[in-house]
Amino acid sequence: MRHALSDILSRGDLRDPALTNARVTVTEVRVSPDLRAATAFVLPFGGGDARALAEALNHAAGYLRKGLAGAVDLRVAPTIRFEADLSFEEAERIQSLLRSPTVARDLAHAEKDAGEDDPDER
Repeated sequence: MRHALSDILSRGDLRDPALTNARVTVTEVRVSPDLRAATAFVLPFGGGDARALAEALNHAAGYLRKGLAGAVDLRVAPTIRFEADLSFEEAERIQSLLRSPTVARDLAHAEKDAGEDDPDER
């Protein structure tokens, strides 16, 4: 479903002005167990406002659902909801925290303490 949605979006035939020339990366599609609803996580290719992109795609969800119905062989085409994929931002935030001097100091201290308590080290 992710590939089919990406193909539909890559055609560039959306008439919504907010999506004109928009290049979209579909990072994940989660489908409900009954296959009637899908949530697509998206990012603007090359950076930009992911939330605004998701909002514009939600506006065009009916058109995209129709395209998806023709591309994927399912009995019922799922309703599609788009959400901004914030996982990369969260991963970067965690990485920056781990690189901070305070955390590095605490990790070094914890490793030192673990080595003293380990009976195999003796």
